[in-house]
Amino acid sequence: MQARVHWQGEVSFRAESGTGHSVVMDGPPDHGGLDRGPRPMELLLMGMGGCASFDVMTMLKKSRQQVTHCEAVLDAERADAVPAVFTKIHVHFIVEGIGLNEAHVKRAVMLSAEKYCSASIMLQAGGVEVTHSYEVLETPG
Repeated sequence: MQARVHWQGEVSFRAESGTGHSVVMDGPPDHGGLDRGPRPMELLLMGMGGCASFDVMTMLKKSRQQVTHCEAVLDAERADAVPAVFTKIHVHFIVEGIGLNEAHVKRAVMLSAEKYCSASIMLQAGGVEVTHSYEVLETPG
């Protein structure tokens, strides 16, 4: 896996993945940025949420669950000192669907957290306290 990060001036950077996708990162105005994109640490948090969501949805699809909406809400705390590393991250899944089996949702979240989500497991190995929760909603209809 590869990535390239190109300086765009001031504290703005364009990151390009090895697969050719790109995203702009920028800092806040009080740090010389123009606020044109997420901060690098926000991208790290979003990446973890994407990784966990990928796992959960893949498992729910395999268990033939009729998911109509899935959202991962991540709340993170960072150290007050430099480096301002993540100290805690909580991932809350909101899974909505038709006739969902709560046991399948619970198992998917647990397996993602404990076995499959590379990003989450890597952060935990680095000392970040990572917790998970979920809620299951029935799609109105």
